This record gives sequence, structure tokens and C-alpha cells, in this order.
Amino acid sequence: MVYLIAGLGNPGEEYLDTRHNVGFRIADELAARNKVSFALERHAFYTQFKYKGRQVHLIKPTTYMNLSGKAVKFWMDQFKVTPERLLVLVDELALEFGQVRIRKKGSDGGHNGLKDIQAVLGTAEYPRLRFGIGNKFAPGKQVNYVLGKWNAEESKRLPERLIYSAEACESFMFEGVDIAMNKYNKN
Repeated sequence: MVYLIAGLGNPGEEYLDTRHNVGFRIADELAARNKVSFALERHAFYTQFKYKGRQVHLIKPTTYMNLSGKAVKFWMDQFKVTPERLLVLVDELALEFGQVRIRKKGSDGGHNGLKDIQAVLGTAEYPRLRFGIGNKFAPGKQVNYVLGKWNAEESKRLPERLIYSAEACESFMFEGVDIAMNKYNKN
């Protein structure tokens, strides 16, 4: 079985430790757990590994968040990955910090990365893992919050939550989306 995991974020040093780039951070954790490293390829930083007999292609798009669909579609076509074997990793304002929600499909929830993927793929029926970043920002300050750095408390808890998220990705690939949802959506 072949899987594509797409961690969403924005390329560049200025976005490195921002809340919006948590998809990249989860992808980095998965790569580290599987002792592989990324190389710059077409539309993405790319690596691959085997996980319990599954072939896993892992990308961090270089197209910026709002154009993530271009990279995701390119890599899906490259390896003939079906939508149900795609897992998109994104930040989520509607969840408290560190909460994880895996869904088989769903709306973009106002997330520009998911909105673009849905537009390019022509479907919202693909799995996604949403990582909670909370919504503790003043009115009109959402962009600053999302593109802001983690605070001290979040920074302290982040490594453990990234490990949890990577384990959820592994469960998705090995046990399937339903079991992964049951095991990891209860945090």
C-alpha cells in the first residue's frame, strides 16, 4: 500500500516556528522517527520510508499554504495515491492547543490550505489530521496569532504533542482511519 502524507506550512525561516507551520513540524517528527531526511524536489521537500510494509511518501509543500493543492496533486499523481490514502496535516484554530482530530473527510473549515487542496482535487473526501493551536487572540488579530511563534507554555508541551501526532499518522497508515480516529481523537 502506498500513502502520501502532506504536512502543510509555509517555507522560509520567518515561518519556521509559527503555529501555522505545525503540519511541517509533524512531518519532521515522522521523518525523524523513521530516520530519513527531506530533499528539495518539485513543489515540495520530499522523503520516503517504509512503515510496517507500507510505502510512505512524505512532503512539505514549497508552494505556500494557500497553494498547497498544486503540490499535493503533483505528488498524488506521481505515485498514484488515491484520496483515501492521503493524509493532510494542518493547524486548527477551533481546537485547544495540542488536541488532535483525525477525520476521513470534511469541510475546509476556513483553512486556506485545505480550501486549495479541495479546489485542486475536486473533492473534500480525503483524510486530514488537525492539530489544535487554540484561538486566544484579540478580534482582528487572527493572522498575527496564526503566523506568530509558540508561547513558552506551548513550546514546552509541543515536543510531546508532535510525537502523539506522529503516532496518530502511523496508526492511520497501519490500522486505518477508523481505528486511528478512535485511538487519537480522545485527547
